[in-house]
Amino acid sequence: MEEKPIQSPESAAAGKTEPSQVDVEVSAKPKRRRFTAEYKLGILEEVDAAEPGAQGAILRREALYSSHISEWRAARRAGSLGALAKKRGRKTSQNAAAEKKIAQLERELARAQEELRKAHLILDVQGKVAGLLGLNFGQEKNS
Repeated sequence: MEEKPIQSPESAAAGKTEPSQVDVEVSAKPKRRRFTAEYKLGILEEVDAAEPGAQGAILRREALYSSHISEWRAARRAGSLGALAKKRGRKTSQNAAAEKKIAQLERELARAQEELRKAHLILDVQGKVAGLLGLNFGQEKNS
């Protein structure tokens, strides 16, 4: 990119030019660049088709290093450039929907078992209270 000179009113009168001000602020945390396989292949084709002197211009324009080109060429020769487009990280399960449903049912079962435990506890307490008061709810009188 070519910088066009900016003339201030004072320098315009004197015939002098000043270089434009470029934003040189560096971000607090650098961000890693990621290149798609299509982008890499496109750049490789462009660099391979370019004249030897124009290759550097392409690298400067795209803000790349010659090591990028070397690595991408090696990957292309190995046939793994298409594999570079695969996402990294945790693999998704083929049974993800089934595993999600199982996890939901296990949570519901645990909740129901806890409610049942509380119900048994309440019944035990009610039985003990009825025994202390001398009430027999579960038995009928035979007369």
